[in-house]
Amino acid sequence: MDAKRRNIIDLIVRMWRWATTSAFVVGLLSLAWFVFRTGTKPSRAAYPCQRVAAANGTAWLATYFLPLLSVTGFVGTNRSWRRKLLTVAVVVLVAAGAAWLSNGPAPLDAAMTDREVNLVFEGKHATSSPTSDLFVVRGTHGDDGGVTELISLMADAGTLFYRTDAPGTGSGPAGLIASDDVVLIKVNSQWDQRGGTNTDLLRSLIQAIVDHPDGFVGEIVVADNGQAQYGSRGSGGSLDWSRNNAEDRGQSVQDVANAFAADHRVSTYLWDRITGTRVEEYDAGDAEDGYVVAETRSPSTGAVSAYPKFRTAYGTHVSFKRGIWDPQRQSYDSDRLKLINLPVLKPHSIYGVTACIKHYMGVTSDRLTGTGGASAHYTVGTGGMGTEIAETRFPTLNIVDAIWVSLTPGRGPMVYYNDATRIDVIAASTDPVALDSWCAKHVLMQGAQQTGQRSVSSFDPHSEVHGSFAYWLRLSRNELVAAGYRVTVDEARMNVYVREM
Repeated sequence: MDAKRRNIIDLIVRMWRWATTSAFVVGLLSLAWFVFRTGTKPSRAAYPCQRVAAANGTAWLATYFLPLLSVTGFVGTNRSWRRKLLTVAVVVLVAAGAAWLSNGPAPLDAAMTDREVNLVFEGKHATSSPTSDLFVVRGTHGDDGGVTELISLMADAGTLFYRTDAPGTGSGPAGLIASDDVVLIKVNSQWDQRGGTNTDLLRSLIQAIVDHPDGFVGEIVVADNGQAQYGSRGSGGSLDWSRNNAEDRGQSVQDVANAFAADHRVSTYLWDRITGTRVEEYDAGDAEDGYVVAETRSPSTGAVSAYPKFRTAYGTHVSFKRGIWDPQRQSYDSDRLKLINLPVLKPHSIYGVTACIKHYMGVTSDRLTGTGGASAHYTVGTGGMGTEIAETRFPTLNIVDAIWVSLTPGRGPMVYYNDATRIDVIAASTDPVALDSWCAKHVLMQGAQQTGQRSVSSFDPHSEVHGSFAYWLRLSRNELVAAGYRVTVDEARMNVYVREM
């Protein structure tokens, strides 16, 4: 690249950084977007993106617009113009307040639970190989024996949850989780209410881990990156929301971790805290918590991978990619770090579906990848999350939370209490692509059709539309297949095992 072209690119990058970090520019653009997007439909003010825009726009009005009126002779101008401008300011301020107040105590779930949804799941055997196994348990609320049933169903089909020296019920040398492993559970935490992972399900999963037949002496870390942006408060994620996805809505992720901490090493880590900190790996002499960012982009997706490196509450050094770091031996143990991918199934207003693959947006750093011109969120549609998984860490197990699900295409990523329908399903697989494809078709599509949604194409895992969920899921699959992982979107290659509670 010649010097002139490099200088132009550097100038564009600097201008972009300035535009996205300037309070004046962000506030003004947010205000314009709020007015344009809300238009003549005030109910749109309650949308998550509108609440964030309202907050930014209100701050801009208070900081720049209203003070300007007093120093520009506005008080002496024509009364009709004063009235018009003040009316605009008041309307925006009132709408902003309404948008934020709409995030207050939500109505009960009656509006959605009145809908009759009777999903039909059929077990099936693959007709082509290689195959991927999917395990589905229906009739679970999360705070019952659903996880135990899931582990039993997996064992019956040959996928053992517990790793032990001697074979046993649901356990054996080929099991997934050893008694001394460090288990990293990745949840959804950027949004509250039904937009986050069910904390009853999380609690049951942790209980199953600590009930390891050999006695669990390892460590569990529940984590996510809300990117310190957007989210229910407009400032990123939280592991301690006051409104949660659970039977007891006050039960947060942090509450669940605290309940186990007296007897086991269970903690949380909100990666928002370090999402803007770029670091090097431990073996490079860098002990600081932060994000390790790849030096180059993927030639196929344009994505730049990034992953967290951090020290847990119990002093364990974790590299999401490399594994557990031993400062004394100066070495990594990759096998001791087990990743359980625990997303809530929901629609996405841009990318169609959030499940296992899209869930990796909470692993990477959108801020640090964005400074290099390859913002992670914008590469989801090109298969960028496939790159992220392939270049960092493939999940040990994926468990999809489909207990409460929004069946309205384009509604997410925020899901209010009264937007969700009780489905009472959890599904698991070691293949995140197959699980996403199956859940989109058999839970979201089927449920949306039963509730009378006009168009369910954004859920269709077999759509040929450029930029659709199916399109970027296939691109993500291609990245993982190229990296040597066995994943599929072909139902002919899926074994599906179903159990009723």
